[in-house]
Amino acid sequence: MSALVRQPRLPGRLVAPDPGWEVRADVVVVGSGIAGLTAALRLRSVVDRVLVVTKAVLDAGSTPWAQGGIAAALGPGDTPEQHERDTLVAGAGACDAEAVRVLVTEGPEAVRELIDLGANFDLRPDGELSLTREGGHRRDRIAHAGGDATGAEIQRALNAAVARAPGIDVVEHALVVDLLLGSDGGVAGLTLHVMGEGRHDGVGAVRCRAVVLASGGLGQVFSQTTNPAVATGDGMALAYRAGAVLRDLEFVQFHPTVMWLGPDSRGQQPLISEAVRGEGAVLVDWEGRRFLQGVHELADLAPRDVVAKAVTRRMIATGHPHMWLDARHLGETVWERRFPTVLGVCRRYGVDPVAELIPVSPACHYASGGVATDVWGRSSVPGLYATGEVACSGVHGANRLASNSLLEGLVFSRRIAEVLPGELRPWVDPDPDTREPGLVAGGCRRTLQEEMAARAGVLRAADGLRTGLAVLDLLGDTPAAAVDQDAWETTNLLTVGTLLADAALVREETRGSHWREDFPDRDDVGQSGHHDWWLEGDVPRHEFRPAPATDVAAPDRTGADPTGVDLAEARP
Repeated sequence: MSALVRQPRLPGRLVAPDPGWEVRADVVVVGSGIAGLTAALRLRSVVDRVLVVTKAVLDAGSTPWAQGGIAAALGPGDTPEQHERDTLVAGAGACDAEAVRVLVTEGPEAVRELIDLGANFDLRPDGELSLTREGGHRRDRIAHAGGDATGAEIQRALNAAVARAPGIDVVEHALVVDLLLGSDGGVAGLTLHVMGEGRHDGVGAVRCRAVVLASGGLGQVFSQTTNPAVATGDGMALAYRAGAVLRDLEFVQFHPTVMWLGPDSRGQQPLISEAVRGEGAVLVDWEGRRFLQGVHELADLAPRDVVAKAVTRRMIATGHPHMWLDARHLGETVWERRFPTVLGVCRRYGVDPVAELIPVSPACHYASGGVATDVWGRSSVPGLYATGEVACSGVHGANRLASNSLLEGLVFSRRIAEVLPGELRPWVDPDPDTREPGLVAGGCRRTLQEEMAARAGVLRAADGLRTGLAVLDLLGDTPAAAVDQDAWETTNLLTVGTLLADAALVREETRGSHWREDFPDRDDVGQSGHHDWWLEGDVPRHEFRPAPATDVAAPDRTGADPTGVDLAEARP
């Protein structure tokens, strides 16, 4: 591997006031989406006290924004083995085979349990689950709710279950600042900033015996994303500062059909669900020509990385800022029944998809990498577990298969609850924190996001990545004038953004969602494996861990992309 691994200058802990109060809980769950609340509900009956902390309110995370659905082999003729194959193909040889097998075999039961909990999925006239298809799936296996409001319905059901469950305490508007560590380097608690009144105002300490990170992704590291404002990579950054291994951060999925709102749009952008293409919508260029046919055997339903690359290529080739999604032939009845959320969003922004084309372009959507875990959610730090988007369980590989994310949160949170009670650490006192403190000015955030989008987005190359990293290093030398949430979040974004760009620089190949223009081919000899990053003391560490191939043959795949890049990721 010819790329030199840098030594990024990143803080070992965040500058923060000394804790002014202290509480105790056996387990702290950080995050309140499908992963966090599933973990809390499963743990409450096996430990004395579970505390859920969330940065905003319970339903402010990514789960309610999930439109398409949740994937599981629940339909007639479908099997976990077929779901496994589709997941491995999408993952482009970077999946952990055991993790994928766990996901697809335990997934159907996990979804049924979610239904028993009160989640109301859409049904066919005969009373069976209504299943649809999304990109990369060769079977109709996507269960959905409210047409395209699946995440919102799941969040509603979980919120209701938590509200009626004894043994779970919830603290909203709370940002976890850093983990407290014992003498063995394991979890002893965490520091927490709670916005509000009374004694919970300011920074305090929560002493605990285990922490479950379910804090979501890092989408706000880019200027345009489908992620909500709370997705600032906090869980990944604090895990890194505590010495946990972060893995595969370069594999960031860009959703190919995000509504284009204009050249000056920033922040969270409206997602046009992949399920719209599953129902027959197609991508066309400014001449009205379809351009996915011949690129991949599944055409407009190819895996997301394939579609995002093809859209980006066509944008570059034609000089246009976006492409178009044509769903006019679905008709108003289908739009109103199947996609009421997307329909309302489009009309809110002045586009009627029943009669007009929808302007779309790729935007940051999902982080396939994160805190490295085993198949039971254990991280490399004793007492620290991770689940959902903050984790890298290995199921997504280089590119997440559509609608596997909600399922991952369900399955691996259930698994954490199986092993954690038997692994609870004794109550230990935190060691004095000697890690090097740091804090970056919140005003750096816009520059950081713009650099990441320009240098580490869909299009990547060594020169651009090095330029972007130089800018990030300069931002790291911009100290915060005030110690506040904006500065804490911006420092977290700088941490994960720097590691992401470093990982993108050293992976000299194109694989899945990681696309290097200067290394356009996939390298299964020298690049098949994982890039791990962690902090040892105050010293950044990196290791490339070769991994056995988990790819599968795709006998029906087409040949090379006519635009010049081989986009068929599944190779025999």
